[in-house]
Amino acid sequence: MSHKGRVLMAMSGGIDSSIAALLLHEQGYEVIGFTLKTWDYASSCSSKKETGCCSIDSINDARKVAARMGFRHYVLDVREEFNKMIVDDFIEEYLAGATPNPCVRCNTFIKWGLLLEKADKLDCEFISTGHYAKVKNENDRFVLSKGLDETKDQSYVLWGLTQEFLKRTVFPLGPLEKSEIRKMAALAGFDNLVQKRESYEICFIPDDDYRSFLNNKVDGLAAKVDGGNFVSTDGKILGKHKGYPFYTIGQRKGLVIATGTPMYVVSINPETNVIVLGKKEDLQKSTMRVGKLNLIKYARPPEDIEVVTKIRYKDKGTKSTLSIKDDVATVVFSSSVNAITPGQSAVFYENDDVVGGGVIMV
Repeated sequence: MSHKGRVLMAMSGGIDSSIAALLLHEQGYEVIGFTLKTWDYASSCSSKKETGCCSIDSINDARKVAARMGFRHYVLDVREEFNKMIVDDFIEEYLAGATPNPCVRCNTFIKWGLLLEKADKLDCEFISTGHYAKVKNENDRFVLSKGLDETKDQSYVLWGLTQEFLKRTVFPLGPLEKSEIRKMAALAGFDNLVQKRESYEICFIPDDDYRSFLNNKVDGLAAKVDGGNFVSTDGKILGKHKGYPFYTIGQRKGLVIATGTPMYVVSINPETNVIVLGKKEDLQKSTMRVGKLNLIKYARPPEDIEVVTKIRYKDKGTKSTLSIKDDVATVVFSSSVNAITPGQSAVFYENDDVVGGGVIMV
């Protein structure tokens, strides 16, 4: 074993995880590459073309990188676990009227949970990925922080990582800019990685059509939920919709309803199949509750701690006050925020450090 230790590297076949593996290799770690086979793309999208992070092409790309650097590479078939932990939850959340974030669950339960089991069997002290984030040991806590490149920072989707996970995690890309990664790939002769298109869709819905995905996965769904009422904020019936699971908070396009003024989805009631529409100002809220918490920087944050809260990945964040009671966080924003969406992640920051995160309840 090398002087730096043995690290299990999650490799998607893309530029980020490949260069992360290269950096660890050059830094003296003994790298073992793993690529996860999570999904059969042909079963989930009309194109029948595998384009995602665990397609045959991507697996082969990861294998080539490992072979070139001279370290072991394995493919781990986690389709069954992925279906149970990620896909089933995705469907259940939409049927509950929420809008889930499957990438967060995948990072927590698949990329860390399952890979750390493999790491233990292979005597790997560490696990690594190509995420743009940092982890540090401070005040007897392992603290997740933003990556240097603000435009690529991925700490938001990593809030579910526990102390046990973080203490064994190495993020080689945390202190680097994306432009530096591209230069490294070019210098290393990985021209195909530099030119490779990056995917931002949900990996198991590569055509980005979650409505068709739900219809294909839930027998008779469209017929069961079709024809519910659109109502105004004061209860007036405005028309019919195609079924509550096919809409999200803040949605404006695709409502197919004429009211003479722009209308947005304000709330969704799965029990009654009613969708409330309102004006843009009706989406503005100044408080929310957050459950399923994972606290990172503090075992218990100070009462009414001032944080910056992000309610979606591309959100710049809003100053807010955080208080926790009975494992539910109450967030009071300093200024109202737009389209708080149940099921999405809320992540709390103190400067660049992640205080913790959870799932938005209301």
